[in-house]
Amino acid sequence: MLFPTSLVGSYAQPEWLIDRSKLASRFPPRVRARELWRVEAPFLAEAQDDATAIAIADQVRAGLDIITDGEERRESYSNHFATALEGIDIDTPGTALDRSGHPNPVPRIAGEIRRVTPVLLGDLAFLRSQTDKPVKMTIPGPFTMTQQAQNDFYPDERAAAMAYARAVNEEIKDLFAAGADVVQIDEPYLQARPEKARDFGVEALNAALEGVDGATVVHLCFGYAAIIHERPSGYSFLPELANALVGGLSIETAQSSLDCSVLTELDRKSIVLGVLDLSTEEVETPSVVADRIRRALPFVPADRLVVAPDCGMKYLPRSVAYEKLVAMVEGASILRGEHES
Repeated sequence: MLFPTSLVGSYAQPEWLIDRSKLASRFPPRVRARELWRVEAPFLAEAQDDATAIAIADQVRAGLDIITDGEERRESYSNHFATALEGIDIDTPGTALDRSGHPNPVPRIAGEIRRVTPVLLGDLAFLRSQTDKPVKMTIPGPFTMTQQAQNDFYPDERAAAMAYARAVNEEIKDLFAAGADVVQIDEPYLQARPEKARDFGVEALNAALEGVDGATVVHLCFGYAAIIHERPSGYSFLPELANALVGGLSIETAQSSLDCSVLTELDRKSIVLGVLDLSTEEVETPSVVADRIRRALPFVPADRLVVAPDCGMKYLPRSVAYEKLVAMVEGASILRGEHES
């Protein structure tokens, strides 16, 4: 199928599940943030399952081709995995600067980072039980987790990143073995900290993908639109990934009006093209979505494009998120009709 559609990762969480006003009033949590959940601990897992079933049903009803679990069980895209690793002291957090320069409580690396048990396999099994469509799982990348941690154990950031990479590599291999069709590695800090990324970011990403057999994507973004309002017109770190082991790149183009000519430098990668502007609750028309897809076509063959929102939809009201997905699917259908006729 040309122009398949997918979420990037997250979908709107219900108001009955999470305190969305608290969620929006702070930067994404790097340590655990149990105060965000509206449901008491004994009932939380069941409530998260119910919310996940709703998120999956919304994607199927909207007509998406590749389905995620909506990250409904996560307080943020990264802390769900990052705080589940051995060697992380979650009771005594550290401090690190977020991508906007503000100090933030973060996991503190106090010992050797090890994945002692699979973290996401239960989430994948639930997702698989809810749909027959291809499914994608998302996991934070080693470079980003290193930037979101206080390193009190390893001699330098590169060593910490390589330790994270080993844990990510083990998780990805287990996800593919358990039936994931696509695994996405979220690496927004490759964009946020390009100088460090050029030093060891691709090395860590490649280590996370060593020996992996399956469709992989790395997601780079400019930050959640609800929190980071200004968008540059281009990526500070993108062509550097041309020879990385990852099969595809997930990027934003809608809010930033990205100059898509940069994609010519990535001629062996599939491109997950962000075409929904998440800085506004205004729902795009299908024709607007189709025009945003067309901007990439001079630089990327149609058979290497996947259509998606700019980033995760976590901060949008569910009704708005759903209508945007419907418009995205209809916009992709317009392009499909033009190319298949």
